Amino acid sequence: MSLIHVNNLSFGYDGAFDNVFENVSFYLDTDWKLGLIGRNGKGKTTFLKLLLGQYEYKGTISKNVTFDYFPFEVKNKEKMAIEVVNEMTPSAQDWEIIKELNLLHANPEILYRSFSSLSGGEQVKILLVSLFLKENYFLLIDEPTNHLDVDTRKHLAEYLKKKKGFILVSHDRIFLDEVVDHIISINNTNIEIQKGNFSSWQENKEAQDKFELTQNESLKKDIGRLEIASKNTANWSDKVEKSKYNTTNSGSSIDRGYVGHMSAKMMKKSKVIEKRIEKAIEEKSNLLKNVDRNDALKIVPLEARQNVLVAANHFQIQYDDNPIFDEVSFEIKNGDRVAITGKNGIGKSSILKLMLGNQKAYSGDFQMANHLKISYVPQSTEGLRGNLKQFARQEKVEESIFKAMLAKMGVSSVEFEKDMSEMSEGQKKKVLLAKSISESAELYIWDEPLNYIDILTRIQIEDMILKYQPTIIFVEHDETFVKKAANKVIYLERK
Repeated sequence: MSLIHVNNLSFGYDGAFDNVFENVSFYLDTDWKLGLIGRNGKGKTTFLKLLLGQYEYKGTISKNVTFDYFPFEVKNKEKMAIEVVNEMTPSAQDWEIIKELNLLHANPEILYRSFSSLSGGEQVKILLVSLFLKENYFLLIDEPTNHLDVDTRKHLAEYLKKKKGFILVSHDRIFLDEVVDHIISINNTNIEIQKGNFSSWQENKEAQDKFELTQNESLKKDIGRLEIASKNTANWSDKVEKSKYNTTNSGSSIDRGYVGHMSAKMMKKSKVIEKRIEKAIEEKSNLLKNVDRNDALKIVPLEARQNVLVAANHFQIQYDDNPIFDEVSFEIKNGDRVAITGKNGIGKSSILKLMLGNQKAYSGDFQMANHLKISYVPQSTEGLRGNLKQFARQEKVEESIFKAMLAKMGVSSVEFEKDMSEMSEGQKKKVLLAKSISESAELYIWDEPLNYIDILTRIQIEDMILKYQPTIIFVEHDETFVKKAANKVIYLERK
């Protein structure tokens, strides 16, 4: 066991108005399996890079372990996977490498293929094996589950549970619950460490937020009473002050002196009350410093004239005249919320692209209603360039609504001025989602919409779908999201 001490850590990017971290202090035990959570843009990856020493900062980070980072860059992706592993861990024996791959339910045959030819899930496994075979390293694992199917996530969870200690960034609630024993939460103004998994942290957070909001309501009532009292006192003092100039000549000096004394006394009392109000307002600001706003998202779906929008019977996508999954039959009707699930590479995205009008070879019957108004969220964020104003105009969405949805998903107004190419992957994905949410459509088609999206935003999207019930078909590997948002599931089995 060793400790990582962080003392008075402050960091901000050049030209930024606010610091990402301001005088935060805590310690970590390297035996802990830590889940690192927080809104997109709150600094999760930044914190990992600070630990790696990639940025200059104020304060101290004391440790007697060496950090390593997932995913590391593979410079020559045409090399065989075994060469990639050997470059990272030259002392590892072949049997050790194969043993680690077996723990991940990966076929050792992938070691003798070029890294570039491997699927996303296989590449993740090669990278993790390479890092965990290194001795005396504390791993910083940044979002390993993006694009991984449910079964692969389960295998990865089993694998990580057998390991000693690490920091893991993930937005998959089930995955975090399975793997971690401590949570690091990056809040609005600080960093907190709690023992337990995500569910226990969420329960504690909701209780704390509820307490703070209750206290805030009480404080607001006190402020209201104080403001009325201050105003009344100030008015009375002002009237008294004016009255001393309206007294008669007889005894005027005594009267004016007495009235002036009372006026000064009331003015002093008024100032005391004003200071109490200022202090109460300051207390209110501090009290709510870590309450996350969970503003409701709104979508305005259209109802199609036809009841059945998509119908498939004994349907299979084909590659090179070969079906890639067993026959499926399904219907999508007005108001249906349909999830497509299955292993990576089985053809889930191909079904969505067929619905979008792309040419795909298939067998069986496939019919789609004509002239449907469709809103699409692609899997990739590639190609996002320019500012949000230009993007809204290009996509023909109302700019004010589009930006309001982004703000509700935790994107700050500072980010609104950035070129989209400079945004984080999570923020880019929110741009695509906000665009779709801002569109009125008869059918929403979303391809892995939650990659890189923080947990709070996932919950907002779940709540929105359940409230407004748009007709939607989506591919997603987040089991919690599928269970909550979908009323139908199409499960594809490999042929």
